[in-house]
Amino acid sequence: MYKALNYWVFGGFDGQKTPYEFIDWAAEKGLDGVELTVGDALSPDITEAECRKIAAYAAERNIGLRTLASGAGWGCYLGAADDTERQNALAFVRKYLQIAAWIGAETILVVPGATRVAWDPGRPVLSYKTVWEQTVKSVRELVPVAESLKVNLALENVWNRFLISPMEWKLFLDQFDSEYVGLYFDVGNACLNCRPQDFPEILGSRIKAVHLKNFEETDCAGGLHNFGDDLFKGEVDFKAVFAELDKIGYKGPFTVEMIPFCRLPDLVLPDQALADKMALQLASL
Repeated sequence: MYKALNYWVFGGFDGQKTPYEFIDWAAEKGLDGVELTVGDALSPDITEAECRKIAAYAAERNIGLRTLASGAGWGCYLGAADDTERQNALAFVRKYLQIAAWIGAETILVVPGATRVAWDPGRPVLSYKTVWEQTVKSVRELVPVAESLKVNLALENVWNRFLISPMEWKLFLDQFDSEYVGLYFDVGNACLNCRPQDFPEILGSRIKAVHLKNFEETDCAGGLHNFGDDLFKGEVDFKAVFAELDKIGYKGPFTVEMIPFCRLPDLVLPDQALADKMALQLASL
């Protein structure tokens, strides 16, 4: 089982720690890998030479770089109705795929867009049909890039009021005749509307990577504040999720993404103590 930690809890959303510091920390903690993030840990304008240098540094310390993440999709949608925004999103994801190829990552996490972003009233409200059609158009344009670079384009199930259930994901992903298009499956994100253990049976090999976090069902199901700061406190039945992933032969990475929204309005990242706690909890899985 490949166990990794996402960068944000260690380095924050503004890149306060270098990739090299994160790699050193992960090696010290006995992790298998780290998930670097494009837009903070890594600049979108990073060069091939710097990517190769980071990859070599990680390899020397026996730390994998199997996935990359980015939050850029929340502010610039592949599923945007505005074509200028959509083209900008496409340009970013093309570079993102290239960075992954340079650094040796097999999968990138992509937020496809949203019908509405509850915490950002500045983002446009779009119809489900619009986001579906525009995202399909964008993914079709990106498939040749992903295939040529041999990097998975993995859309994540996020709180975007779009592609909520495993059946919706299956209908969406089955449109693309490419092994390089799939789901970045976040088990905690799935809890609000579904049981996360129901996703593997329906999506099978379309699951390219897995994010681990937990979610507590309080206040009539819960809200953003129900994402806590303890991997094992909440509704996720990890034993059941892992059993279902085993049934489909999943061999991909398991990466903890720890953003403790339960601490709002006092959420502060990076949080070294929380990163250390996650390393210990990962080791116990």
